Amino acid sequence: MKKKITLLLAVLFIGLNFGFAQQDEECMTKLSIFHEYVKAKNFDAAYEPWMDVRNKCPKFNNAIYVDGEKILEYKIDKSTGAEKVAFINDLIKLWEERGVHFESKTPKGEYAAQACQLMYDNRTELNKTDEELYACFDAAYKLDKDTFTNPKSLYTYFSLMVDLYDAKKKTAAELFNKYDDVAEKVEVEVENYSEKLNKLIEKDSTGASLTKRDKSIQRSSESYLKAYDQISDGIDKKLGDRANCDNLIPLYQKDFEENKTNALWLQRAAGKMSEKECTDDPLFFKLVNAYHELSPSANSAYYLGILKDKEGKSSEAIDFYKQAISLETDNFKKSKLNNRIGLKLKARGSYGQARGFFREALKLNPSNGRPYLSIAAMYAASANSCGDTNFNKRAVYWLAADEARKAARVDPTQSSNASKSVANYLAKVPTKSEIFSSGRGGEVIRIGCWIGASVTVPKI
Repeated sequence: MKKKITLLLAVLFIGLNFGFAQQDEECMTKLSIFHEYVKAKNFDAAYEPWMDVRNKCPKFNNAIYVDGEKILEYKIDKSTGAEKVAFINDLIKLWEERGVHFESKTPKGEYAAQACQLMYDNRTELNKTDEELYACFDAAYKLDKDTFTNPKSLYTYFSLMVDLYDAKKKTAAELFNKYDDVAEKVEVEVENYSEKLNKLIEKDSTGASLTKRDKSIQRSSESYLKAYDQISDGIDKKLGDRANCDNLIPLYQKDFEENKTNALWLQRAAGKMSEKECTDDPLFFKLVNAYHELSPSANSAYYLGILKDKEGKSSEAIDFYKQAISLETDNFKKSKLNNRIGLKLKARGSYGQARGFFREALKLNPSNGRPYLSIAAMYAASANSCGDTNFNKRAVYWLAADEARKAARVDPTQSSNASKSVANYLAKVPTKSEIFSSGRGGEVIRIGCWIGASVTVPKI
């Protein structure tokens, strides 16, 4: 009897394995068919074999989901009405299925945000309200903030918050908190891609050739940095005058007592007031001192420097600015601090000191071209005071143009600004005829005062 049972189990096992093998063979054949159709962009022909594999062997291969996304996107684009809605909902369902069957290859925040963006882009067909769409993005952000990185989706998320605020469905506090959330998230991503570029800039500076993979990382990083730069400008424009001093001061004044021991709230409130030039109000003094006392940090020291600047105590302000830099341990944030301090000093005409901070910012984050443009602008502004003759004064603009060119070389987000600056500066240098008539082609001119640099007159 035992032998009969064992034999029966063996036959069943072989039969089951054969069934699975048959199914695998069928799925493999159809996967190959739909994949070839997708490569040829014949999505209509790919649809049926793809659906067969999707339904029979959902765990068979991730190509089911990668190619399926392309097929359904094509179907959405080519359909209308109820049929389009059905394909949209099926694409969302496909992403959910991918998360079940290929969880490790399906970052939760990325795909949840992708689904929300699809709904937002088709909100009319899906009859979705701003509240529903915002709730979708908010849930995706809270589910997995680390992989919620798509620049377009981050902008849409914040844009919906602004629209709900304008419709009086969100409070000012909710609006400003969400702005800080998104702005901080963008900064994290900018730091991430800047660090990738900085490694390549360092490698290139040693004379080593960039590999094919290096160049791919470079292109990807530059593309993302451009996108995040646009998004950063976009959320600032979207926020607009809603975050002016008239709105910020009463709000933070009202909430101060409740939050005076909340370091994050104090940091964000002081930061927003600094950013929006509300630093003359006594509330800024209260916020900064409470923040520094509770949690001494690079940010709090920087804000104390601003207060000293407002009091006209420049040397004390510089001391606090230097303290801010010494307290910061992250090179990207330290670079940002150096740049912010440089801008403060530039605004008050302390060009020599400002250049020192700008150069330090460049050492810490060489893929940021803004400090180069700031140095170029200071050179241009000093042309009359640093040159001793008309020719030499105008020669300063060659120096300015050289600095602006450096910005374009390292920072794709500043290429347009740099090109305009270079053109502007070169329009002010001595002309070819002036160089020829002066006989100074090839001469090295020493520029004095705070600039202390040399420029070579081009040979004609």
